Amino acid sequence: MALSTQRVSSSLPSAQSAPQWKHDVFLSFRGGDTRESFISHLYHELQYVRGIKTFKDDLELEEGKCISPSLLKAIEESRFAVVVLSPNYASSSWCLDELAKILESMEARETILPVFYRVDPSDVRYQKGSFAEAFTKHEEKSRQSAAKVKQWRVALTKVANLSGWDSKHYKNDRELIEGIVDFVWGQVHCKFRLLDPSREKLVGIDFRLKQLEILLAPMENDVRFIGIWGMGGIGKTTLAKLIFDRFSHIFKVSSFLADVRSYSSTNDLVHLQKQLLSNVAKKQNPEVWNVMYGSNMLKNCLRNKQVLLILDNVDHIKQLDILAGNKDWFGMGSRIIITTRDQRLLVEHDIEILYKVEGLNVTEALQLFSQNAFSNDQSEEEGGFMELSKCFVNYAKGLPLALKILGRSLYERGRDEWISALDMLMKSPDTEIFSALKISFDGLCEMNKSVFLDVAFFHKGKEKERVIEILDSCGLPGHIGINILIEKSLLTIEKTQISRNGVEMHDLIQEMAWEIVRRESYEEPGLRSRLCHRDDIFHVFMKNTGTEAITGVRLWLTESEEADSDWNFDAFSKMHRLRYIEFHNLIISSGPKVLPDTLRVFKWSSYPSKFLPPSFKPDALTELSLHRSKLVQLWNQRKYLGKLKYMDLSGSENLTSTPDFASTPNLEKLILEGCRNLVEIHPSLEFSKGLKFCN
Repeated sequence: MALSTQRVSSSLPSAQSAPQWKHDVFLSFRGGDTRESFISHLYHELQYVRGIKTFKDDLELEEGKCISPSLLKAIEESRFAVVVLSPNYASSSWCLDELAKILESMEARETILPVFYRVDPSDVRYQKGSFAEAFTKHEEKSRQSAAKVKQWRVALTKVANLSGWDSKHYKNDRELIEGIVDFVWGQVHCKFRLLDPSREKLVGIDFRLKQLEILLAPMENDVRFIGIWGMGGIGKTTLAKLIFDRFSHIFKVSSFLADVRSYSSTNDLVHLQKQLLSNVAKKQNPEVWNVMYGSNMLKNCLRNKQVLLILDNVDHIKQLDILAGNKDWFGMGSRIIITTRDQRLLVEHDIEILYKVEGLNVTEALQLFSQNAFSNDQSEEEGGFMELSKCFVNYAKGLPLALKILGRSLYERGRDEWISALDMLMKSPDTEIFSALKISFDGLCEMNKSVFLDVAFFHKGKEKERVIEILDSCGLPGHIGINILIEKSLLTIEKTQISRNGVEMHDLIQEMAWEIVRRESYEEPGLRSRLCHRDDIFHVFMKNTGTEAITGVRLWLTESEEADSDWNFDAFSKMHRLRYIEFHNLIISSGPKVLPDTLRVFKWSSYPSKFLPPSFKPDALTELSLHRSKLVQLWNQRKYLGKLKYMDLSGSENLTSTPDFASTPNLEKLILEGCRNLVEIHPSLEFSKGLKFCN
């Protein structure tokens, strides 16, 4: 952009302090000089191509007439004024009155943009040449007061001293118009902030933005696709909006397509293509006959342009294919940013630059929560709210969405209400948080939904490979299922104290899973598919309300607890689809008389009976872990355990003999440590070819 003097964009007013303008630009010009040529093209580019709201008065005021109140109001309601100073500009008293009003309204805001169109800026500044001739005529007319003429001269001098565009620096009008429009668009557009930092209460964002800026490398001249991914509510969209606000003005054209996920049908996708063509490719109301035609139009229109395109909340590869096919769609220097919960989409689209958004740390989380929960003149220290605040922050586990929702819900509420709200959260999740997180679950196929729910109820924290084995034994797609859940930001793999590759998930994701199953039957836990909460499990076995709906039960008590005499293991007899049992620290005098033959995993520390139920057929069993049991032997008769891989009877001090290992041809791990009274290990163990570990 060749300006007559250097313009510093930072001198323009910030969006935070700007009022709501009716017009972005007011065009001031001399109609006889420019209306049918330069102005008509400039107006078209501003108003229709770039979508900048531009006021252009189409009436030519008769000499001697006063400017109408509506025109004066239009000046006051405009953010910028583009003043096109042409050879005959000063001959119109109307133009000069208009200019004086523009100076009065906008001088302090520094939003006047002069264009010296076929005139020398010094002629305007000092009223020489055609400007001198015009003023001679004005001064000869008795109806123009000396004060008015002086006001006009001052206005011209002031506007000529502002930085602007001098037409002699450009090859032709088209190049000049392009320079004006690019600059105006950048200044106007950067004020259209997607986020208002003064209202959004952004926390912990600077470091993340710096990381993204390194990946963005806006000054490099290559084409870059960048994927921003992470779980729902983690802040992906917020980061994308901030990137757009901060960098869009340096690109030739830019577009932010929000919530692409909600556009899934063919008609919806065509609508997105039309929107993108309108925003970025300078096509007003484009005719897009179908998705393929729209893709070709986009490719042809964008290939020579430097574009900033943000596709927010993408959830299907087709959306990427038809909106941002590949790098050769875009001109050099373009940046295409995709936000998604699904990492796999980015991999399938060959996007190599990935940024995973992590949660806030404890300090950041407390700050964000407090900003939403307390007024500006209040803090969590007052009224004893600090400890309660920490409880809510701990519950949210660094998830910005949850911190904001919870904070807002507690704003201006008393301490008792806070305590009540916290108690309610422990029983049931916030509906808004639940709905936001459940979107990821809803996008899964039925098999992967089962994988997700099984992990949430039974396997969180366990070794990935073992979880995969258990899922496979249950007829679920363990390996690919786990990987899909990781890609969709529902699971992570982390090193823990007990596992090198532990399967983990955010606490609120796990709570979402619990709520999904709870909604299968609010009143009766026995009608749900999975049970892992103490009260629900006690209810089912004390009330004998087990049903075939139940596929897994995990009772993990942190301390030993004695079951009531009302416990009735007959509930197992109705669980015809039960695949998983895990009891830990349950103290009870006698065990079940019947177990479902569908069991794949049977884990029960301190199992209370001397034998397993004789009617139990363990054909499908893959793991038998009865640590510290009261077993004397497993069965009185031989049972076939063809799928059993893991047997742990450690600490079973009453155990006297092992089963015939010929019935366990696939056994890989056997633990008999601490079985002090074991007098016989079946000699068939010697021929267990698949055994990898024995203690």
